[in-house]
Amino acid sequence: MATFIEHPAVWSGKELPAKADWTQDFEQLDISSIQHRLENGSGAVLLRGFPVGAHNKDSARAAFQDWCSKLGTLLSQNEKGDTVFDVSDAGFGKNDPRTRGPNTNKKLSFHTDRCDVIAFLCWKSAKNGGENELISSMQLYNEIARRRPDLLKILMDPFAYKRHTVDLGNELPYIEQPIFSFQDGHFACSFLRVLINRAHADPELPNLTDQQIEAMDFLEAVAEERELAYHFRQEPGDVLLLNNWVTLHRRSAFEDHGDPAEKRCLFRIWLSMPNNRPLDPRFEANFGATGAGEVRGGFKVGQ
Repeated sequence: MATFIEHPAVWSGKELPAKADWTQDFEQLDISSIQHRLENGSGAVLLRGFPVGAHNKDSARAAFQDWCSKLGTLLSQNEKGDTVFDVSDAGFGKNDPRTRGPNTNKKLSFHTDRCDVIAFLCWKSAKNGGENELISSMQLYNEIARRRPDLLKILMDPFAYKRHTVDLGNELPYIEQPIFSFQDGHFACSFLRVLINRAHADPELPNLTDQQIEAMDFLEAVAEERELAYHFRQEPGDVLLLNNWVTLHRRSAFEDHGDPAEKRCLFRIWLSMPNNRPLDPRFEANFGATGAGEVRGGFKVGQ
């Protein structure tokens, strides 16, 4: 029989905004308080009032990067070693290898990123749409444990992930890791179905079983239940911080402003946290380290 999780990071969509550690003014919290809330609290923090008005776009990006470097270790988000990614519609074609979900205006699926904490600063919001949606992956685990414990067992087994198209510094064609896991009593969820599907479609990589497909379909069906997710929209100056091990996130499709200078843009940073949790050893191939407090995640820089 599955064990249910009790933790401050177990919350529904209506419960998160009522939590004392969710929303704060940017100047109110010190770094250690934010680190503690992300690892031991709700796993999601929204800080309002980053001083974007005092900056142009480049200096705002640099100031955010500098602030994040005090929170944790900045990780590379491509083979070049870039530690800040502009989340905006770049207008690349569908078959362009540079195309990633974050640089389109399309709706994204619920997922996690390759880091302990993901940080977003909103520089410009969209004309319409671009809503954030957050889910507690601990709550999702509990829902699946209650309804389909047989599928929960499958989600704790390894799934093959194909190497990301921009992960050019990585020699491994694929890795295998679980979606739900525990290590020394610490929960972790990691899920990016697009790479799982790509591995399944590659004839040279392991195929998904029917049970694995059913388990992921059920996970995503439960995640679509509106009461589980918290919906909101980042406005300029809002900083969103998410612990990837206890939350899933996505954004809705959006329509941009006609003026290129007003196009939706968020600055995204991946962080390895000094107070991070121990991970299942099966994450080592993808994250590089699994011990508590170790630097891990991001893309390898190409040679």
